[in-house]
Amino acid sequence: MKTIMKKSILLFVGLILMLGAKAQFPMGGPAKKMVTGRITATILDSVTKKPIDYATVSLMKSKDSKSVNGAVTDERGKLSLSNVSPEEYKLSIGFMGYKTKVMTVKTTPEKPDLNAGAIYLSPTASNLKEVEISGQQALIENKVDKLVYNAEQDITNAGGDATDVMRKVPMLSVDVNGNLQMRGSAVRVLINGKPSGTMANSVADALKMIPAEQIKSVEVITSPSAKYDAEGSGGIVNIITKKKNAEGTSGSVNASVGTRSNNGAFNLNAKTGRLSLTGSLGVNHAYPQNSKVLSSNILRDNTGKILSSVLQNGFSKWSRVGYNGSAGLDYDFNNYHNISTNVKINRFSNGGPGESAVQIDTLLLKNIRDMDMGFNNIDWSVDYRKTSKKEGEEFSVSAQLSAGRNTSDFSNRTINELKDPAGITELGSNTGKNNEYTVQTDYVYPFSKTTTLETGLKGIFRNIISNYGSNIAQDFDYDQNVASAYGVLGFKLTKKITAKAGLRTEYTKIKGLSGDGTKFNNDYFNLFPSLILSQTLKGASTIKVSYNRRIQRPSLFYLNPFENKSDQFNIMRGNPDLNPELSDNIEMGYSTFIKGSVINASVFYRSTKNVIESIVTPLPVPAGAPQAFMTSYANIGRSESYGMNLFGSYNPKPKWTLMANIGLNTYNVNNGSAENMVNTGTFLNYTAFARSAYAFPGGWNTELWGVINSPRRTFQGKTDAMYFYGGAVKKEIWKKKATIGLNVLNPFSRDLVINTVNNGTNAKNGSKYEQTTNIHYPLRSFGINLSYNFGKLKFTQPKKGIKNDDLKKEDQGGMGGVQN
Repeated sequence: MKTIMKKSILLFVGLILMLGAKAQFPMGGPAKKMVTGRITATILDSVTKKPIDYATVSLMKSKDSKSVNGAVTDERGKLSLSNVSPEEYKLSIGFMGYKTKVMTVKTTPEKPDLNAGAIYLSPTASNLKEVEISGQQALIENKVDKLVYNAEQDITNAGGDATDVMRKVPMLSVDVNGNLQMRGSAVRVLINGKPSGTMANSVADALKMIPAEQIKSVEVITSPSAKYDAEGSGGIVNIITKKKNAEGTSGSVNASVGTRSNNGAFNLNAKTGRLSLTGSLGVNHAYPQNSKVLSSNILRDNTGKILSSVLQNGFSKWSRVGYNGSAGLDYDFNNYHNISTNVKINRFSNGGPGESAVQIDTLLLKNIRDMDMGFNNIDWSVDYRKTSKKEGEEFSVSAQLSAGRNTSDFSNRTINELKDPAGITELGSNTGKNNEYTVQTDYVYPFSKTTTLETGLKGIFRNIISNYGSNIAQDFDYDQNVASAYGVLGFKLTKKITAKAGLRTEYTKIKGLSGDGTKFNNDYFNLFPSLILSQTLKGASTIKVSYNRRIQRPSLFYLNPFENKSDQFNIMRGNPDLNPELSDNIEMGYSTFIKGSVINASVFYRSTKNVIESIVTPLPVPAGAPQAFMTSYANIGRSESYGMNLFGSYNPKPKWTLMANIGLNTYNVNNGSAENMVNTGTFLNYTAFARSAYAFPGGWNTELWGVINSPRRTFQGKTDAMYFYGGAVKKEIWKKKATIGLNVLNPFSRDLVINTVNNGTNAKNGSKYEQTTNIHYPLRSFGINLSYNFGKLKFTQPKKGIKNDDLKKEDQGGMGGVQN
């Protein structure tokens, strides 16, 4: 293995040096130096202090007003003029609804680069009221390749965590345990465009440790190009936090206190000259609250007669506490060379006691249990980026180290109060270590204004060790290495049709040692094509057609053979023999703007083989012993799904916004093998979201929202529909530097009731089995929150880095019970 890694690294470094040399000397030797530079600036609205995108900029010589250069600002209001000779110029900036601004700028041979900083445009008098109303960023933005939910504009998020935020993102569905899906399939979750080792074991748990106040926006990428890792059958979800690079010193403080949880978040940004420093800290604490749990395990013979039954009536009282922090450094050597590094630390614990009255046929018992899970992770990344005088050309090298340590400990005592008051106690412990090393390089070359090539190489080296067992320590040792390369060409087919075609190759090599000493090996090679066609129509409308192939490799949560017996009658374990899911996706989308209203519609088709789902089976037990069930995971078959999504936003009045989203998708799984015959039939899943927001004079804002998720099907059963609703009111104070607000979630019902039924038939003897759970999860909450912003921001261009998105995460909220 070491020899393979050494050869891979040497090959990778050699390719980097070759690409780096080509990026610096495209014609085979050093080019003659020219005394030219670059003028940069950020164009902002003088009233809202928000970036102005697509503002027109013209650069003219001061002596004769001859135009020598020009550009438009990007979506961040960023302006960049390259190949500027040292001289005095007039810089003219204009945009519809704003007064044109002309200013004098000067560059010299000694200082050919000029950063003009923030330039403010003033709205025209007739547009002042309109600007004041629309100055807030839209809650939902539809981009060419993604949909963006601007969480910081949603005042009802205060006091919650990332799970609460995800419930309101169009096209996503989340259940009470934090299971995240897009159009009925699993997604890859990134933070600021990068993976986090915290997600390696449990996305649901990781989302709960991110305070909602730290989230700036959520990007939903339904049709990723070949540039992205091929992970995620449904697509990619990218969580953008409020960390920013800013000139001077700025930051924010957020705090919330509520009946369900308490959150705090602090962000600090400082920039002086070429050096930028960022830091953040978030804390989260959820109070222990009782979740009522009813469950039953029933085994029947082929005539329907009950052979065995186990009924439980009890509660779990879980709490949650965690913190996360980050520190970053960014340095510009000059306009063409940049290096940055960032460290993220996460620590999170979840669990608590529980108790149940147990009826085994006619025997009455008492069960006392305790569960404690911990998640600890550190991510350290280093990125180098080189641009050139050719606008759009870029070369980057990135590396990332992720080290995680996850623990799970349980105790389970069963008591017969009449015959055995001491009872029988079972203990279990599991420690999982997840180390991941990533190196990658990317190169972007624009052949012209309409044709751009993107290409790159990447290597991911993972090692997972799971130590488990109550008396005898056992190890599950798992190595997974992934090598990939991609090429994407973006070009114009016609004046109105843009195309982006790409191909990604990924080679995966797996080897490991299971707890019983069995060695296993597996390797596979995959090709992942992608194609996106986009056409602009009249009236600011766009139509898009896309195709891509995706993969989902099972992560530690699915693979870990540790048996979690915190509930001795419902045991959970992973399956190290899982194969990855492979899916083909076709999508057609349409978006338009009609008098300020936004409509976005899409239809899709997805075919997935080797679908991974949880599977419940009865365990063999001695005659007369209580029936226990095992929940594990399996590749159950092939699925074909059709669906659509419709989003709309409408303003009945200037300060009143109505918004709604509905998503539909079919569910079915088929497997024609004799050993595992599966044919679920076809079911319809849906998720619906509605929001009403109104801004009153004096800095008052109000919101009401609601979400409905349809029953969720699996090949063995279903979970009933769930709904969430809430409201909030917010008031700006201290000259709009701070806000104070109240928010509420599900005020008219303390508990969210979740009913789940799984059933199956034993192929050998025809016996039937059924597992049911009825959970009363305490969801109602009331909270007060305070937010304070300080300093003055001047936005800078974000840097590129590592994006690992190739592992299937869990579809359960941890192992061992309901979480708060």
